[in-house]
Amino acid sequence: MFYRESGDFSTTYAEDSQTFPIKFDRYRYYVVLAVAFLVIPFIINDYWANAVAVPFLIYAIAAIGLNILTGYCGQVSLGTGAFMAVGAYAVYKLMTAFPEISMLVHVPLAGLITAGVVTVFGLPSLRIKGFYLAVATLAAQFFLVWLFNKVPWFYNYSASGQISSPERDVLGIIVTGPNTEAWAKYMICLIFVTLAAIIARNLTRGSVGRKWMAIRDMDIAAEIIGVNPMMAKLTAFAVSGFFIGVAGALFFSVYLGAAEVGESFGIDKSFLVLFMVIIGGLGSIFGSFAGAAFMVLLPVFLKNVFVGMLGWPTDLAAHLQFIVSGGLIIVFLILEPHGLAQLWRLAKEKLRLWPFPH
Repeated sequence: MFYRESGDFSTTYAEDSQTFPIKFDRYRYYVVLAVAFLVIPFIINDYWANAVAVPFLIYAIAAIGLNILTGYCGQVSLGTGAFMAVGAYAVYKLMTAFPEISMLVHVPLAGLITAGVVTVFGLPSLRIKGFYLAVATLAAQFFLVWLFNKVPWFYNYSASGQISSPERDVLGIIVTGPNTEAWAKYMICLIFVTLAAIIARNLTRGSVGRKWMAIRDMDIAAEIIGVNPMMAKLTAFAVSGFFIGVAGALFFSVYLGAAEVGESFGIDKSFLVLFMVIIGGLGSIFGSFAGAAFMVLLPVFLKNVFVGMLGWPTDLAAHLQFIVSGGLIIVFLILEPHGLAQLWRLAKEKLRLWPFPH
């Protein structure tokens, strides 16, 4: 009964085109933001930060980036793991070369560096698309992992070949390194994911987003009506690369603390983020959050059920997690190919008409 458009009147164009035209939607998101910023930091502990909150926020940024490229612009990419590695190694080099500069500067700079690298690997999209573009980005995945392994400069000539995040602070609060508190990890990631969601939402609702969607739906028709395919595709790769680079920088510096490119940013990472986008819903910012939440929370839930409640061996539970996760992905693709975002959209439509059936 509360979810109604009755009584919501728009008197300006700005009100009519706002992100959440229904008042209840706006209040609901204000409450979510208030809880996220003002409540959770005071109650979160190390387990919930490391197992759920921090990976969810970081993967949500990566999913937003891939969704812009694949969901909005229709360009398939299988190199997300390697592009996250570019952000990780970029922020590592910046942190070690310029220790006096804030992490709030290093992370966006790592995103910009990644945007440039991803744009270079996006050049084949001007001539190829579909499966062939997927293979080209898959080649980028293997090439970048090989590059970071074989060139010692990237890991500062470390004997182990690993990179380790040095301790850095923001406004006197330690946000990287082994002494970082749970709430500090959570807050630095929350700030970046909030900004990423706002930027992505406004980009996809504006003229840039309409160009991306025109290329996605039919590139020849888009070119006929005046859309420049080269600029549209390369801007999608650049913006996507920026978000993925930010996610990779946070994944290494805040979450992992130490990383080896083959283990932390392998092909499985690319498929994991792709599954998040597919399950959440292509072409939806909310779907990026929903898919990230699903893929992060499901393994934690299954582990607690199989090991904690049923007492099964850990190795058996790990294999069953893959089976259940894969089965659920197949079920989603069959029953609801548009993902969790479409289920949320249908639920809202039902609420707007309830209790009337039509």
